[in-house]
Amino acid sequence: MSWPRALAIWFLIVIAESIHGVFRQRFITPLIGDMPARQVGVLIGSIIIFAITWMSIRWINASSFSEQFRVGLLWVVLIAIFEFGLGTALGYSLERMLSDYNMAEGGFMSLGLLFMLFAPALAARARGCDQNFSNSNIK
Repeated sequence: MSWPRALAIWFLIVIAESIHGVFRQRFITPLIGDMPARQVGVLIGSIIIFAITWMSIRWINASSFSEQFRVGLLWVVLIAIFEFGLGTALGYSLERMLSDYNMAEGGFMSLGLLFMLFAPALAARARGCDQNFSNSNIK
């Protein structure tokens, strides 16, 4: 497994998600409102994350579930740091940022992070490059 490659893909995910966030704020939020746009954004963001991960999982060379899980964990930690750092820089209150993670308030970001955690393993399985899956007798 290549940590520098995993980090490079995380950076690509951040760029794609940032573009997605700008697009969402500019075009989707005015149409459906802030919280619904953030909820839809988690679904669209998950699709973006999966697509990038699916295209890059072989390049990252994380072939076991353990390696894939560690890549996902790295991405989750880094994205949380990035999100809270960016939110602070944009002047969002901690309450506003945490509302994205509060399912009782309609925030789905915790589901998005859970998806990101397992995206490398899901992508590896979808691409057929999961060592544990491809070496099994179940085909």
